[in-house]
Formats: sequence, structure tokens, C-alpha cells
Amino acid sequence: MLKLFHAPMSRSSRFIWLLEELGADYTVEYVTIPRMDGSGQADAKNPHPEGKVPALEHDGMVITESAAIALYLTDLLPAAGIGPVVGDVRRGDYLTWLFYYAGVIEPVLTFSFLGLADNPGLLRTFRGPPEVHKRLLDALANGPYVLGDNFSAVDILVCSIGAWARSALPPGDLMDDYLKRCNERPALQRAQARDAAP
Repeated sequence: MLKLFHAPMSRSSRFIWLLEELGADYTVEYVTIPRMDGSGQADAKNPHPEGKVPALEHDGMVITESAAIALYLTDLLPAAGIGPVVGDVRRGDYLTWLFYYAGVIEPVLTFSFLGLADNPGLLRTFRGPPEVHKRLLDALANGPYVLGDNFSAVDILVCSIGAWARSALPPGDLMDDYLKRCNERPALQRAQARDAAP
């Protein structure tokens, strides 16, 4: 059994979506987390070492970090086709985008939000919003999804940005149409119904 430790309206929300896309047998353990506005607190039942979400428990093992959880789940449940498996010619692109998301997209957006986007050292190391936007748009030009014709866990991660901060993603119809396509998926509708604690 898979158990997702989840705080409503947080980064773990997208993993309910992924679990729904995968047709997984899973439970949701609702927990509290410290929030950016100072509200909330770490929850003793949350196994994440920093009291954050998402955290995924499977057969007594705990997996944290969004890209790691996405890769773990899509490898565990390959039949849904949400993540190219080892031997699939798309696997390299899939891994590249998962780790580009974690290693570049999220840091760049965070630096921008904090007003650090012009820092020369950060720009040299991570690049900036213009470079991230171009890379996303270049991928979607061959779309309809980041990996081309196939929807993947990468799209869930990217689309989740649009749910919280549309302005953090490139402007224009190409991105708007992409977000609309992703947001209309039935699995997301099911996930949104489970997002809030009962």
C-alpha cells in the first residue's frame, strides 16, 4: 500500500493527481506543515525529516523530494504510461526534465520570487526566468506535452506551477493551451476532490 502524507493546498497536492493518473491503490494521511505565512506546524505523524510534504511511504520505506517521488511512482506503476521506463527511447528526456525541474526550474522561480533573480552567481549557476521560459516553450512547440505526444509526470510538476503562480510560467497562448489541456484531465478533477482534508 502507498501512503501519501499530504497537506491541502501544498506541493503534495500534485501527487494526489499523479497517483490518480497511475490508477494507484493509495491512502492519504493528512498532516499539518509550517506555512510561509507563519501558520501551521510540523506534524509528529509526518515522516518527512523536515516536517514538509510530500512524503510517500511504501512498504515501510519513505521517499521525499518531488522528482524522486515522481520517478519512484512511475517506475513502480509503469502500466499507466505516465513515465517512460528503462529501455524506452524517451527515458533520457524524462529523467532530464524531472531533474531540470528540481535542479533549475524550482530554484529559478524561488530566486525570482525572493527578488534574487539578477544575482550574477545565481544566474551563472542556475540561469534565469527567460532561459527557463524559452526551454519550456521550445519543448511545448513540439508538444502537446513537455515530452512531445505523451503526457507524463513532468507535466504534472510543470502544470502545478501554473496552479499557484501562472505569472511564473511563460506568457502566451502556447502555455495557456498547454495548461488548459493538463487541467482538463479527469485524474486532476478526482485529485482536487481529495485535496482538502475530510
